[in-house]
Amino acid sequence: MEIRGIHVLGAFVGAFSIIIGVNLVLATQAVRTFSGVEVKNSYVASQEFDIRRAAQEALGWDVAVTLEGDELILAITDEAGAPVTPERISAIFGKATSVAWDQSPDFAFDGQVHRAVVDGGPGNWNLRMTALADNGTEFRQRVIVDVR
Repeated sequence: MEIRGIHVLGAFVGAFSIIIGVNLVLATQAVRTFSGVEVKNSYVASQEFDIRRAAQEALGWDVAVTLEGDELILAITDEAGAPVTPERISAIFGKATSVAWDQSPDFAFDGQVHRAVVDGGPGNWNLRMTALADNGTEFRQRVIVDVR
C-alpha cells in the first residue's frame, strides 16, 4: 500500500485532534475544581494578616521541634527562655510532599516541652501548628523537621 498525501493529512489531523481534546478536558476540569479566588478582598486580607502577624510577634515565642524515635518534641519558649504552656495546641505533622502521611499529634506538657507519639522516620517533615495564648492570640507556625 502506498502512503499518499490524504493518509498523512488524516494522521496529522487525528493526532492533533487527540492533543487538543485532552487539553480541553484538562482545562475544563482545572477551572471547575478551582476558580482561582482565595479571598474576596485581598487588601482586607493583607491588613488582617499584618495585624495577626504583629500580635503573634508581640508574644515573643520561639518554637523548636525535634523527632526522637517515635516521639515528637515541641519546645515553645518565651523571650526569657521559659517554657510556654498555651491554652490549646492543634497541629498537623506530615511529609512535606504528601498529605497521605498527615497526623494530628496529641501533645502532653511534661513541665518543659510538649511531647506526642507519632509515626515518623527519616525524611523531610513539617509541623503546621496553631497555639492559643492566654490573651487569646493565635500563634501559627510551620516548622520544618529534617530527620536523618
